[in-house]
Amino acid sequence: MSNKKRNMRRQNLIQLLLGLLIIALVNIIGHHYFLRLDLTSEKRYTLSQTTKDLIGSFDDYVTFRVYLDGDFPAGFRKLQRETREMLNEFRAYNPLIQYEFIDPAQATDARNRNSFYAELHEKGIEPTSVRSREGSRESQQLIFPGALVNYKANREESVNLLQSQMGAGPEQQINASIQALEYNLAVALKKLKTREKDKIAFLHGHGGLEKAHLESAEKLLSEFYQVEHFITKGRINSLLERTELPGGKLQVQPRFKALIIARPTQRFTNGELFLIDQYLMHGGKLLWFVDPVMTDMDSLSTTPRTLAMPANLNLNDVMHRYGVRLNQNLIQDLRSGGIPVNTQPAGLQPKFEMFPWPFFPILLPATDHPIVKNINGVKAEFASSLDTIQSPKIKKTFLLQSSEYSRTLRTPAEINLEMVNRQPDPRRFRQGPINVAILLEGTFVSIFEHRLPPEMHAAEEMAVRGVSDSTKVIVVADGDIIKNAVSSQQGGTPRALPLGMDKFTGQQFGNKEFVLNAVNYLCDDSGLLEVRARDLEVRILDRTEIMENKTWWQLVNVALPIVFVLILSITWNLIRRRKYTR
Repeated sequence: MSNKKRNMRRQNLIQLLLGLLIIALVNIIGHHYFLRLDLTSEKRYTLSQTTKDLIGSFDDYVTFRVYLDGDFPAGFRKLQRETREMLNEFRAYNPLIQYEFIDPAQATDARNRNSFYAELHEKGIEPTSVRSREGSRESQQLIFPGALVNYKANREESVNLLQSQMGAGPEQQINASIQALEYNLAVALKKLKTREKDKIAFLHGHGGLEKAHLESAEKLLSEFYQVEHFITKGRINSLLERTELPGGKLQVQPRFKALIIARPTQRFTNGELFLIDQYLMHGGKLLWFVDPVMTDMDSLSTTPRTLAMPANLNLNDVMHRYGVRLNQNLIQDLRSGGIPVNTQPAGLQPKFEMFPWPFFPILLPATDHPIVKNINGVKAEFASSLDTIQSPKIKKTFLLQSSEYSRTLRTPAEINLEMVNRQPDPRRFRQGPINVAILLEGTFVSIFEHRLPPEMHAAEEMAVRGVSDSTKVIVVADGDIIKNAVSSQQGGTPRALPLGMDKFTGQQFGNKEFVLNAVNYLCDDSGLLEVRARDLEVRILDRTEIMENKTWWQLVNVALPIVFVLILSITWNLIRRRKYTR
């Protein structure tokens, strides 16, 4: 063997050993130091810091059972792939995260399969029906795009992975579902981890919604918070807690993290407003659902017409200090919900049909704020408009608005059911989007700053404040957004429907998501809400282009890689031949 070949063999052996050594070092370093590189433009595989902290806080196994396995359309396969990759990201930050994908239709026996379907639905996993066509044959498939998450022995949460959006096609819904994937999975983890819940409360004592119409909202919020119902009348300590610290110093704190005022109908006294005002001054958060105009569908159930009158709630000064003006008008919108109307003449069997009702506008996000981003349309009933007033220390963010085909109706005004029989003139609905909900953040000034005697401000036991710390208020100019419908069952008790569900059509609106996100944000649970603001683009193929140039793209995808490999192989052989034949 020549020296040249011996040296070449030695050199190849050294390179092999050096390569193995580098691989071993990389594995040793990777075992002790964690590093992942995300080269996607939108940082698709980079978790938020909030999610990372949440994942890292688990000290026992967390198991995701994802019911997205089997033979289903391409969109759901894409959702399945994204879910798997997201769970791999979770597991990379905490090896205690485990998952498995299950086909809920794997049972061959129809009875067992239907029993399993019913069990999943009972646990909160909502099914969706998908139609597919093969030639002239059309089939319907039931898919459960959701997961059950288990932690320790007795904690389980459900998460629905499919985000429904009004007016959106299947591909857009899959896109929205992928965008909300990290948020939905992280929310399930947070529910499992939370042991002590913050307190929030519904304020009662001013008419307004009964508990039956708040049942859905209370159930929804109780998953995250301890929900109470409170009446302030005659209870000076109902909203604030006073604690005497060592040394005699008095500490005053809000009793509740957030206070929800749901569609009051009776006038607030100055004493009640003082309690609410001082609750805000001491850092409390407020969520107002207010009807500036008094009218509802109940009055139209017995007579075909009713009168819409401005409400007298004594809130003008309060809202003015917030930097908001509630207008005493009603919004009419061509993009609206419907009402059932009897189309049969008197004396015949009633026959109800749904007709558009412009006083039920479908509100959409006015901004990309995490409270409203990616939520479905929010159904309002007899909503009013609101405007802002100059207040430099308060940041204002509009949240919900009507469509561009809207207008306002001044009040007092007559509301007549015969309006459903008249085709609206689109030329009269050109006022543009009208704002209905607003977020206020900053330092608020008390409406009682100059109304109370100086000695009351000076009394430490009263703990009266004239200016608040930084806090938040949300004002919604419609009290019915937080109201759930109630179905009347023959021979049974009335049942509260899910918040945002139309009891006549079964259509689900985004009221539930709006209320939950609003309370989450007020209670400083905004870390996870920030995840909602991420835009993860799903690259959807152009179906028209595919059908028109099908053969060309098949050749490009099949033949081009083969040609590329052949060219690379021939070039490499030519280089080697020239090198070793010298």
